[in-house]
Amino acid sequence: MVIKRIDPDKAHDLLQSDQGFTYLDVRMPEEFVEGHVPDSRNIPVMIRGEGGVGLRMNPEFSEVVDQEFKADSKIILGCQKGGRSQKAADILSDKGYTNLHDMRGGFIGATDVLGNVTFPGWHSRGLPTTRQ
Repeated sequence: MVIKRIDPDKAHDLLQSDQGFTYLDVRMPEEFVEGHVPDSRNIPVMIRGEGGVGLRMNPEFSEVVDQEFKADSKIILGCQKGGRSQKAADILSDKGYTNLHDMRGGFIGATDVLGNVTFPGWHSRGLPTTRQ
């Protein structure tokens, strides 16, 4: 299945439309509470490793998504910088989800090795955010 890559402005337009899109934030809960897209759902694709060290795949990710979404749901996936959402999109596509949009740049934006934003994300474009 083809996963559509969209920028944050297009994601915002789709979420504001009457087409029924849902934003699925795949960051960890502690990242999500610091700020997120309004009305988004949070299901982390990665979790902390043993003893809170490092990251590993969330073995329950696809099961939890299956409980909350149908395979034909219109889902926009986003993370912090864009990497985890692409992985989540690949997992869901392999499971048969057919209407996936991966938001390029994530919440803060893609960065270079020095931490400079190279592709602005949702927040760095000034799009609406919430902490609730």
